Amino acid sequence: MEIGISLPLDNDGFLRRQCPNCNGMFKWHHGPANEEAETADSPTAYHCPLCGQPAEPDRWFTDEQVEYIEGVAMPAMTRYADDLLRDAFKGRNSKYFKVEMKGHLDAADEPVALVEPDDMMIIVSPCHSYEPVKVSEDAPGPLYCLICGTPFAV
Repeated sequence: MEIGISLPLDNDGFLRRQCPNCNGMFKWHHGPANEEAETADSPTAYHCPLCGQPAEPDRWFTDEQVEYIEGVAMPAMTRYADDLLRDAFKGRNSKYFKVEMKGHLDAADEPVALVEPDDMMIIVSPCHSYEPVKVSEDAPGPLYCLICGTPFAV
């Protein structure tokens, strides 16, 4: 079973992220930002531009994104389970017993889609300029490269 879920980007193509270490919010560019980014290897971990700590690529969802993903996935899984049960009992009747499924499993409504505001300012690290990030204008320094974690000043 596959469930397609889209998370919104801001008008510059950035996706909001939340550090699993410091819980700080920032954005990274979704997709390659230029030709150099297209040819670069994908890192096994990214570094938070606010605290410099690394984490695997799938650990950066915001609390709101996790809630939204769960809110979309649960109704889809409930409908899928309902269909599986209905199919499992189809044609199981005989002259000795009858199986009948009445009603449906209750599936919650899907949540309202997330909206990504155009906030934060674009920052480019000196060592990996092909991976820009967005941070709050009042982010304390130093900042850290998303790819290698090297600190830099803005």
